[in-house]
Amino acid sequence: MPGKPKLAMYWASSCGGCEVSVINLHDKIIDVDRAFDFVFCPCLIDTKEKDVEAMPDGAIALTLFNGAIRNDDNEHMARLLRRKSQLLIAFGSCSSAGCIPALSNLSGRNAHFDVNYVHCASVSNPGRLLPEPITHVPEGDLSLPAFHDSVKTLAQVVPVDFFIPGCPPESHQVWNVVETVAEGKPLPPRGSVLGAGKSTVCDECKRSKNDKRIGKLHRAYEIIPDSDTCLLEQGLICIGIATRDGCGAPCPQANMPCIGCYGPPEGVRDQGAKMIAALGSILNGDECKGIDEKELRTKVNSIMSGVPDLAGTFYKFSLAGAILPGRRP
Repeated sequence: MPGKPKLAMYWASSCGGCEVSVINLHDKIIDVDRAFDFVFCPCLIDTKEKDVEAMPDGAIALTLFNGAIRNDDNEHMARLLRRKSQLLIAFGSCSSAGCIPALSNLSGRNAHFDVNYVHCASVSNPGRLLPEPITHVPEGDLSLPAFHDSVKTLAQVVPVDFFIPGCPPESHQVWNVVETVAEGKPLPPRGSVLGAGKSTVCDECKRSKNDKRIGKLHRAYEIIPDSDTCLLEQGLICIGIATRDGCGAPCPQANMPCIGCYGPPEGVRDQGAKMIAALGSILNGDECKGIDEKELRTKVNSIMSGVPDLAGTFYKFSLAGAILPGRRP
């Protein structure tokens, strides 16, 4: 029908799971089609960038922008879609907080290129040739988007109206947001998180919770946890205590620890720092009383040996938006 509001979806530096979460709306996709004119989604629709550029500013009612900002092309599309959209939503963990791509912020651009193009076991590159934004060949100039030294969130590049967390967002939460916009229901203040709660995954988790005193941390493959007791109390690193609710706690229900994909809860900026503080309050320190500093360090290292990758565990989904967002360029 004519006059329907326009809907766009864009995929920057991410895996494509956010598109799957939209497809997983199943028959509600028909309702989305009734409510919106789906005008731009490169992986589903053959609309070109030039078609978006030709639209009047503000012509798109709602853009779901997923993926982090890794290169010049990502940044260009972020600025273009910001200009063309009435509502720009950071859709999923990558655009909201950096997610897995942002773990590369622990290294710089040169280190990435060196590992992938020079010292990769499957690459022979004695001349140490690296990708360049412009390469001159007899047939003309070949161009690639410039690779940035660090990954940024969408909001670190352009103003964002709302955030939908998750890797990917749960489809029922996606539908709640789309339905709200389609029906013209009141929206919360700009900058709010949509499609999620304000507390933690622990509040959604049905497992029994007792006094948390942990003497040892385990990696997931080391034990088979029981299906009723809090996973953190069993010594597994479950990030639910430092993660926003709204997903329904499907991972703990499946006997797997929460890995934190919904990002920090309301009022918490740094998810990793929140988790570290939580661990500090529940690790059993009784055995550490009265011992000297060297023994204490050995004891703490022994307890923390169950977490071999601190950054990858505590900041898997939120490093780009953290207080210390990785390596400084």
